[in-house]
Amino acid sequence: MVETGMTQEVRYDHSLLTDYDVFLFRQGRHDNLYEKFGSHVIQDPSGTQFAVWAPSAQSVSVMGNFNSWKKDSHPLRPRWDSSGIWEGFVSGIGVGEVYKYSVVAKDGKATDKGDPFAFRWETPPSTASIVWDLDYKWNDSSWLQNRREKNALASPISVYEVHLGSWKRLPDNGNRSLSYRETASQLPGYVSELGFTHVEFLPLMEHSFYGSWGYQTMGYFAPTSRYGSPQDLMHLIDELHQRGIAVILDWVPSHFPSDEHGLAFFDGTHLFEHADPRKGYHPEWHTSIFNYGRHEVGAFLKSSANFWLDKFHADGLRVDGVASMLYLDYARKNGEWIPNENGGKENLEAISFLRELNETVYREHPDIQMIAEESTAWPMVSRPTNVGGLGFGLKWNMGWMHDTLEYFSKDSVYRKYHQNLLTFSLWYAFTENFVLPLSHDEVVYGKGSLLHKMPGDDWQKFANLRLLLAYQTLQHGKKLLFMGGEIEQRNEWYHEASLDWNLLQYPYHSGVQRLVKDLNHLYRTRPALHELDCDAGGFQWVDFSDAEKSILVFLRKGSSSDSLELAVCNFTPVPRYTYRVGVPKSGFWKEILNSDAKEYCGSGIGNAGGCNSETVQSHGMAQSLSITLPPLAIVLFDSP
Repeated sequence: MVETGMTQEVRYDHSLLTDYDVFLFRQGRHDNLYEKFGSHVIQDPSGTQFAVWAPSAQSVSVMGNFNSWKKDSHPLRPRWDSSGIWEGFVSGIGVGEVYKYSVVAKDGKATDKGDPFAFRWETPPSTASIVWDLDYKWNDSSWLQNRREKNALASPISVYEVHLGSWKRLPDNGNRSLSYRETASQLPGYVSELGFTHVEFLPLMEHSFYGSWGYQTMGYFAPTSRYGSPQDLMHLIDELHQRGIAVILDWVPSHFPSDEHGLAFFDGTHLFEHADPRKGYHPEWHTSIFNYGRHEVGAFLKSSANFWLDKFHADGLRVDGVASMLYLDYARKNGEWIPNENGGKENLEAISFLRELNETVYREHPDIQMIAEESTAWPMVSRPTNVGGLGFGLKWNMGWMHDTLEYFSKDSVYRKYHQNLLTFSLWYAFTENFVLPLSHDEVVYGKGSLLHKMPGDDWQKFANLRLLLAYQTLQHGKKLLFMGGEIEQRNEWYHEASLDWNLLQYPYHSGVQRLVKDLNHLYRTRPALHELDCDAGGFQWVDFSDAEKSILVFLRKGSSSDSLELAVCNFTPVPRYTYRVGVPKSGFWKEILNSDAKEYCGSGIGNAGGCNSETVQSHGMAQSLSITLPPLAIVLFDSP
């Protein structure tokens, strides 16, 4: 059958979907749906094949510039197998064609929908999809062959978190954001110079509302066109890889916006989301929640995850809002949620989906990392599914972040009463593979910048900030720092403005940047600081009881007995002289870091390069050091 439209015709004798594809889709076990659904350009005959899932629709048509946006001139046809998939081949159109689906519900209401599988969308506020291909010549084969080591838990992982739209802006050009390609000419060199191992981008998937920072995802298979084409983003990732930098993409399977042109109420029914608002509506974000128990929805999301790892060579996904997926009562009052079949608040369908997701992704891409943003005490988030875990590789330690920032916000006079805020996280530190984040969430919504949180005058604020960054680096766990933290923004982050790069002309700010560079260098080159980040054998308290002086002392250990570093932290502005610390080895302990050093714009108080041990018992050890502790600073010593 052939139906003629304007100058293009619709044909139904083509299909990329096999019967087996459809079977796997309906079972929720098709993990690469992007190869079959959406719009795909065909060379012979010339045209584009369309496929969309809309099982309750009365009719589905393709419309675009090619047919003057007529809603019914190019109808798709449902497959014979009752799968709810509509297909059709439109001849004579190709890459760059703008289109939507006109989806007519059973009640006769027609809605214009973007393509859930589109590789490209129009730049918001326009909302149409664009026929596109993903051809790109990659130059990162060497990186891909070796990235397993870069992502290993025994390797240093220091993440620079970036919101691409506000990292740098061009004030002389309408304050616009850098494009993907403009970013590619600047970001890789900058990140490499500062010694970060990974870049994590806040969601780059297409989203209508820029103010959501990408967390209200509209296009699960399309990078936002605000900064360029899909190939332009590939180029940015390629350039980062060639500089030896891994790329993590934020990915949001926890909810989606209810915009009419998106996934919500797609075929006139609650297709992707739960129909009951007690399960399908997110009261905190005013968005829709995926129906994780529907096989086809699970296949859609797993395919999206695989898509970014496959087509865009991402080295990991940071999965947003995991806590909101795990709990049926998340952000809900009594009576606003439905218990599970056992009467509990656990979302059994979401738990099953997350396990399947991680199993699928690691099977397809065993050298990447799946990272959970999970803010509760849910057990075994980063443990394998075969022992009852959720199967993630890493988990953000939100408890560490909140406790640490609360402690640092207190005036040093009162810190002795709150030392437990620093020590408590060690009780659970190795129950998960943790990332220690100082993330975007902590510098928005009136919380102020990291510098703003610090007490005291300017000198104390910057000393505290240097102390915080050094403390994060020397603790167990992988590291993450949101952009601006390395130059110490004075203002709270704002997505419509560039970072305040002009601050680097001032010594306090350039000193922080220099410290971050040195911290990353130490972290990467000292095995004791990264090899056992996620293993209890890599950390040992020397003294956590000197709350009166607000001092902590601990050892970091590598897999070799020769890998041993001693960290001594002074959380007050009072220098401590002849402070005795027990050590497990005799000899000269070299001072390899002092966050109060003059090159960081500190006071320069220190230990003149190191200390010789003395045969004086302290902290249960036969040898000890008598050291000078600078104010509001950390000193790090390398063992003999």
